[in-house]
Amino acid sequence: MSDAMLYGIKNCDTVKKARQWLEQAGINFQFHDIRSDGLSAAQVQNWLDATDTATLVNKRSTTWKGLTDSEKEQALDADTATALLLANPTLIKRPVLTLGNEVHVGFKAEHYQTLFN
Repeated sequence: MSDAMLYGIKNCDTVKKARQWLEQAGINFQFHDIRSDGLSAAQVQNWLDATDTATLVNKRSTTWKGLTDSEKEQALDADTATALLLANPTLIKRPVLTLGNEVHVGFKAEHYQTLFN
């Protein structure tokens, strides 16, 4: 599948595991570092449309813990989350794998196995 795109941060352990799994499985994919390469509002909105804020927002991140209560509310509100996620890309649960119009958040080897079988 040449339209597989993996979004994440290079030094994130979960992203490293996903990249290694894809490489070992011989899956053709592109990697996009959301911190250094950035994201567009349209991309983030597309992910939110395909999933939801509860899935996309990483509430276990250090960034989340540093937010004010009003910012946390903003991050979980579908109408206001895009701007906050663009300003704080490390709030996005990683990795995000896109396959055509499909959006998959997080990494579990079993899930990837079903996607690529």
